[in-house]
Amino acid sequence: MKKPLRPAEATASAAAVVTVVLWASAFVSIRSAGSAYSPGALALGRLASGALALGVLSLVRREGVPPRSAWRGIAISGALWFGFYMVVLNWGEQEVDAGTAALVVNIGPILIALLGSRLLGDAMPPRLLAGMAVSFAGAVTVGLSMSGEGGSSVLGVVLCLLAAVAYAGGVVAQKPALGRASALQVTTFGCLVGAVLCLPFAGQLVHQAADAPASATLNMVYLGVFPTALAFTTWAYALARTTASKMGATTYAVPALVVLMSWLVLGEVPGLLTLAGGVLCLAGVAVSRSRPRARAEGAAATTEPQPEQVP
Repeated sequence: MKKPLRPAEATASAAAVVTVVLWASAFVSIRSAGSAYSPGALALGRLASGALALGVLSLVRREGVPPRSAWRGIAISGALWFGFYMVVLNWGEQEVDAGTAALVVNIGPILIALLGSRLLGDAMPPRLLAGMAVSFAGAVTVGLSMSGEGGSSVLGVVLCLLAAVAYAGGVVAQKPALGRASALQVTTFGCLVGAVLCLPFAGQLVHQAADAPASATLNMVYLGVFPTALAFTTWAYALARTTASKMGATTYAVPALVVLMSWLVLGEVPGLLTLAGGVLCLAGVAVSRSRPRARAEGAAATTEPQPEQVP
């Protein structure tokens, strides 16, 4: 009874891996683009690039418009996660050092678990809670090790906190919409909502694009096509097949991957404390996504597998 579920689970896990790898790469690209573009302009450029890529893909696949029942979740997640989150996070990272930003934003998965349990009825098994605790300890370790000479303002901390709350609210709002529309539809129209809300920054984007180096603009387009269009779609695909709490815990792998990518791409050699924190992040994710063998086998033996829902 268990074998028919393995391909679907493997595909969802692969989608989650693609998401966290691309989201980790975004931190490297933001360093280049953020030096030439203001927070609002960078968010609009990223969302516009992502919406264009998603729109073309949707037309090719003839996805159509999501049903009316999905629009509430799409609108809320688009406003909170695609729009507000990206602007305040870009702004917050200009006000605080990278370590402080990582510390504050990483309360997001905890908020997702709490909101998911309260609003979506997500289960909170001990393994999930234990894994999140280990990963959060790793994120704290990475953040503290990265906090150096950069200043941290109250405004910056508040902005990063708002980003974490918007991220959590967006994920919880997106989950029900995925039961009524495909992952591509939810991502495409959520990105469009975010782009529309960022249109007031269009003047800044046009003005700054004229003076920005090509590398910064290319990084902005990369952010739109890959960490936004592709990664948010693979995220939605995986989220439709698991709980919001478990997917939120999966994103704790991002700090560890950022450390590795900064080492390989930017030549920033991490210290032992940073490496230890990265290992804790990955260990916590492994624990949170694991299932007790006896319980999994018992469930497989007593229940019929449900047909896979393909969005």
